[in-house]
Amino acid sequence: MDQEIDKRLPEASGKPVTEFDSYSRQLLAAIVSSSDDAIISKDLNGVITSWNEGAYRIFGYSADEIIGQSIFRLIPEDLHYEEIEILKKLRAGERISHHETVRVRKNGERFEISLTISPVRDDEGRVIGASKIGRDVTGRRRADDARFRLAAIVDSADDAIISKNLNGIVMSWNEGARRMFGYTAQEMIGQPILRLIPDDLQYEEDEILSKIRAGERIDHYETVRVTKNGESREVSVTISPMRDDEGRITGASKIARDISDRKRMEKALMQSEKIAATGRMAAAIAHEINNPLESLMNLIFLARKSSPVNGEAHGYLMTAESELDRVSQIARQTLGYYRDSGSPSEVHLHELIEGVLVVYQTKLAVNGITIETSFDDVPRIAVSRGEIIQVFSNIIANSIEAMRRGGKLSVHLLTAMTRKGEGVQIVIRDEGSGIAPEHIERIFEPFFTTKGNLGTGIGLWVAKQLIERRGGQIAVASSTEPGKNGTSITIYIPFEAPAPSEGRRKEPGQMIGVVEK
Repeated sequence: MDQEIDKRLPEASGKPVTEFDSYSRQLLAAIVSSSDDAIISKDLNGVITSWNEGAYRIFGYSADEIIGQSIFRLIPEDLHYEEIEILKKLRAGERISHHETVRVRKNGERFEISLTISPVRDDEGRVIGASKIGRDVTGRRRADDARFRLAAIVDSADDAIISKNLNGIVMSWNEGARRMFGYTAQEMIGQPILRLIPDDLQYEEDEILSKIRAGERIDHYETVRVTKNGESREVSVTISPMRDDEGRITGASKIARDISDRKRMEKALMQSEKIAATGRMAAAIAHEINNPLESLMNLIFLARKSSPVNGEAHGYLMTAESELDRVSQIARQTLGYYRDSGSPSEVHLHELIEGVLVVYQTKLAVNGITIETSFDDVPRIAVSRGEIIQVFSNIIANSIEAMRRGGKLSVHLLTAMTRKGEGVQIVIRDEGSGIAPEHIERIFEPFFTTKGNLGTGIGLWVAKQLIERRGGQIAVASSTEPGKNGTSITIYIPFEAPAPSEGRRKEPGQMIGVVEK
């Protein structure tokens, strides 16, 4: 270190002191002259005493034009007070660093500048003036303003705008991302983006990063992401490579838009179209089977009339005739020729339930299912006989499907009081396999089934429509837990039927809530 200091001493340079001082001054003058910054000196009255090339380029004045002039020539009138304060501080020997303000060019243009001002002293240490270094920061300010505006736009966007590096680590996280995914910036920055991706879709990230490294852009890629609370959210993602000043790819910017509502609307539309198409098909089928049904009913009627009244066959024929009448009624309803809801009749619901159980007695026996019934002394109730039989039939058929290894099917009928008034409550319980929690909220959706190709997904949906049209409610509780497995369907039908406008069929989306155990 001492040797380095010696090399800087005049004697160590091999030159006389006076010659070295002259060389240093020339070197310093060259540095000042070639500087891009404005380097100016002034006396304590604010008169300019020196002016470099940088000052000429920034302000537009040549040295001949400005030396000997007041520094106020460079200061907007509304900022003259600043110079008075600056001169006061200089006289006190203070230095002013990085003071950002506004100055005026020769052509009258105002611009932003950063100033560093230092007092200049004579040999006796007295302050005799000031040196001023000025840097034009207009471009930087514009860039900063642009960045701030861009940052404000990014932060206020409804979309999630995220950046990540090539290892998939989150580098930035806007407010839209917080609203969409639930994580704050503090929780996500520095964390892997895989945190947002479901386990079964994590392979996507490797493919995305591979494309980004190759400089590819990914537009409107629709996928699923996971929020902080574990909710799945459908999103449309646009991902672009981010490059540094040399064009190298350093990461990716990602804009994610929540399309869950749009997807739900699309699914609802598809469901409506599916229902409409099925309705048209059902009407065509009903038209074709209507005539053969009439023939079968006539034949069964004739066979019943020809059989002994007390014989076993007579009872079976009566049941068959009743069931065929129900099928014929459904066909007429489908075609629109007949509206059973317009002509309700007073019935004992337990008689309808017992009739359905008789129809299914063979299946119940084959599957080893025992029946337990409990019917309170419930008064008659005015309902559409065929519709209520259809409801009971659909539910009991599902219970039989769920108890292929046997079990108990219990049916309870009682009078119940609710906010809607007094009515009948029917509870049908089975000891079947139960309904998985992720499926239970969808069982009343049309065409939703857990039976694969064996189910249509229409039975419970139809049951719900018929019960609600009568002003009632239907709910389900189910468990798949071993030892507690089974499903319970609860139906409530008020004694007082709703007015025609109240009983109008609801749309598939207007479902009552389901009850879980």
